[in-house]
Amino acid sequence: MSKKPWIQCERRNPYHQDVCKINTESPSSMAAAAKYSPFQSHLPREVFNSRTRKRNGCVKVSVKKEKLSESGAKRANLSAGKKERIKIPNCSDGVNGGSGSYSISEFFSHPSGIEALLNTRALQSCQSLDSNLYRCVLPQLQLLNFRVAPVLDLQVTPSSEDCLVEMLSCKFEGSEVVERQNEHFSASMKNHITWETIDTEQFLNVDVKLNLVLEIYTQPFALLPVLAVEGPGNIMMQTLVDKLVPLLVQQLLQNYEEWILQQQILIS
Repeated sequence: MSKKPWIQCERRNPYHQDVCKINTESPSSMAAAAKYSPFQSHLPREVFNSRTRKRNGCVKVSVKKEKLSESGAKRANLSAGKKERIKIPNCSDGVNGGSGSYSISEFFSHPSGIEALLNTRALQSCQSLDSNLYRCVLPQLQLLNFRVAPVLDLQVTPSSEDCLVEMLSCKFEGSEVVERQNEHFSASMKNHITWETIDTEQFLNVDVKLNLVLEIYTQPFALLPVLAVEGPGNIMMQTLVDKLVPLLVQQLLQNYEEWILQQQILIS
């Protein structure tokens, strides 16, 4: 009766090779080793080398990972979203002295409303590329020994019923090393703003969705399963969105009230 094949594996330093020992008294082949290896599910592109050495009835097999090409690199898909609703101040309750009508849709179609949506006060610069397309440069960030300036291309599409802000591009400007990272990630964002009236009260609804595709190519993260990167990454992104969206809504309403006062002064 043939013996059931067995495999003993040990994991050394993650930068070195993993080592497996296969019982040679079993009729199992090298293909069986790949089948039973506990590393197979996590490292699907590993190759079992045929260079072996027999010792004490066992064969020592080296397991090495292939270098992933750019097209075959692992990619983590991160996402976060948040919805927020807040009451819109009534234009006749003292904000503008009770006269005139300045709807939220008018505000988002006005240059002041566009500036509020882009939050130009927090930007290093903002350039109009088209009638509704803007290039926004954020203040530089210090990351280790590098200075990084995020550059966003945002499209703002207002209408009488809603307003949509979309991030079409996100890149980093800085040194050659910094800008090279643009090849390893892509990001998109949608901020859909609507408003509605319920029992004579107006409400502003904000729905933000953020998506990030990140190429996993640096060690030791490339050795990890994709889920090990996506889990913490999604938590971090969701925490960020949960903090920023309420601040965004409050800032929009504050800018809306300031705009109403400005319009009142102009017609007085």
